[in-house]
Amino acid sequence: MIPQPVPAHVSDDDRERAVGRIQQAFADGRLSAGEMEQRLERALTASSHDDLLPTVSDLPEDMVHLTSRHGPVRRVGDWHVPRLLRVDSEYGKVRLDLSQALIRYPETDIELRLVYGSAAIVLPPGASANTDGVHSEWGSVTCEAANHARPGRLHVRVTGELTYGSLTIRTARGHFG
Repeated sequence: MIPQPVPAHVSDDDRERAVGRIQQAFADGRLSAGEMEQRLERALTASSHDDLLPTVSDLPEDMVHLTSRHGPVRRVGDWHVPRLLRVDSEYGKVRLDLSQALIRYPETDIELRLVYGSAAIVLPPGASANTDGVHSEWGSVTCEAANHARPGRLHVRVTGELTYGSLTIRTARGHFG
């Protein structure tokens, strides 16, 4: 008899991300109130990824993938920050200024894949960032923002690989408002 693979258990973070996608789909008019309630119940009680996946598999994921081979990647001013931002850069600097951007989510993920070049991320005042998922071979990771999420404030999770570069995260100078 061939053993069947054991389904992977769902983490609280996985459930929270699914709940956020379901709530956003309802806010965008993609789900009725009844359908949202059913999906939320299934998402909150899911014990495996096989249970959780059907609650969000047909919902669009707000994801943007930026790539550059030789030049900089730069987003500043009034721009839309997606739920998931992937940045791949071979030989260039990355600057992501979220301080004046349109951010519809309480949490966003930024995945960095940089070979040669550094990244700078500027957060809105009061925002927090977690960089535990960033690995740098020959550079450094500096985060001047709070590490833990704060109620009502943006929280950014940064992950990825920086081969020969550094990452700096700071909050914008200015007042709340």
